[in-house]
Amino acid sequence: MLVNTKARIGVFSIALGAYLPQFPQLVPEFEGQYEAFKKTLPDTIEIIDGGMITTKEQSQKAGDLFRAADVDLVFVQMLTYATSYNMLPAVRDLDVPVVLVNLQKVKALDYDTADIPTWLGIGYACGAVGEAVADLERFGKRHAVITGVVEGGDCTAQSEIEDWCRAAQVRRRFRDTNIAQIGRPYPGMMDLYIDETNLYRRMNLYTKQFDWEKMWAIADDVNDEEAIRAKAQDILDTFEIEGGGTVEKVWEMARYVVAFEKWVKDEQLGLVASHYDGFAKGQAGVLDSMLIPAFSMLIKQGTACAVEGDMKVAMAMSILKTISGTGQLAEMYSIDFNEDICIIGHSGSGDADISDQKPSMKIVPVFHGKTGGGYLTQFYPYTGPVTYLAITQDGDGHFKFVVAEGVNEEGKILKFGDTNMRTRFTCGAREFVNRWSEAGPTHHMGAAVGRHIDTILKVAKILNVPVEIVTR
Repeated sequence: MLVNTKARIGVFSIALGAYLPQFPQLVPEFEGQYEAFKKTLPDTIEIIDGGMITTKEQSQKAGDLFRAADVDLVFVQMLTYATSYNMLPAVRDLDVPVVLVNLQKVKALDYDTADIPTWLGIGYACGAVGEAVADLERFGKRHAVITGVVEGGDCTAQSEIEDWCRAAQVRRRFRDTNIAQIGRPYPGMMDLYIDETNLYRRMNLYTKQFDWEKMWAIADDVNDEEAIRAKAQDILDTFEIEGGGTVEKVWEMARYVVAFEKWVKDEQLGLVASHYDGFAKGQAGVLDSMLIPAFSMLIKQGTACAVEGDMKVAMAMSILKTISGTGQLAEMYSIDFNEDICIIGHSGSGDADISDQKPSMKIVPVFHGKTGGGYLTQFYPYTGPVTYLAITQDGDGHFKFVVAEGVNEEGKILKFGDTNMRTRFTCGAREFVNRWSEAGPTHHMGAAVGRHIDTILKVAKILNVPVEIVTR
């Protein structure tokens, strides 16, 4: 990622204080279980450690710590039975989901030899979960439960924990980075229009405005030939250029990519939405002609770049890139009624990581529907499972996710330079288009390799956004 962020996750464990003086051996047992649990969390997150909590006062102290750190999520390790006052003060003032981690230490107790401290220490994680959820509900907190076992390893539980960590990364990325708007949305695409104050209010994403005059001059002071040459080689390694490519041929493009990378870091940009609708000449025309591959190089490094000024699809692309490693701009292109599949794709910048062969780059005289001409890129998405995510709004400005999973199939694709894929949906092409359109998703969506609805549901819970699942 050009701009790195780490999710901040509040972590604490709870146990009933009354047990500890009765069975002192539980103290080192619980401390060991808590330390072991923290080691299972991926290093992609920052742990905000609330400690092992057995009193209301300790819980309040943890809550102060979590609030000051602006945590993105909270994990509560259920060590044994504990009353809910051990938990509630720690999360009362937070507006993030609370995930109850209900991992029993052993697969089963020895029925013949287990005594009370053994039962309470290694075989009673489940006892307090219902109580905790009941009170989280009463406090209006979003919540989830992960149940499993430590002994022998539990891939399902570990996958759920890591999934939540990935989802939390989206919230942190939106809070710690900005979205750049260059120019304005494509005229008349009113589904793309957005209230930037509302965007900041509901998604914590701040908009930085840039005009094209500033962007045309962005590379004026970039003269580091070694850096430009290295970036030119990166472009040649990324794209198959029609007619053959050389460092000299892409030199100016590389110079602008170097400049864009510095701009992204300086402005802390996680997302970019741009559209140009002028008649650029001279150096401005040079930049306009190479924006598509230049922005594709940014996408490759984790900065979502959307065409037509669509800030909502930039968010969708960023979410998918963050949770899956791929995030491609797409829209409905056509229906193949003979094969019962949808042709889905888009012209413009794309994500090289979604392509199972080297993307191609060629010069075209006209960008269809837009002014000017220049470099066009085509990516070749993997066959197999694919996830689509669109972000839309209702009349009151509330955001909604629209999601679907399908399968990309082998077969003929359109060859005029736009990325496109052949997607089959379980409900059929005709019904998919009906359902997807009825969900009001705007005409753009993000696409990612693999099946990611379950992770998107976690992202939505963290961001407090409803989700409409079209098909999976």
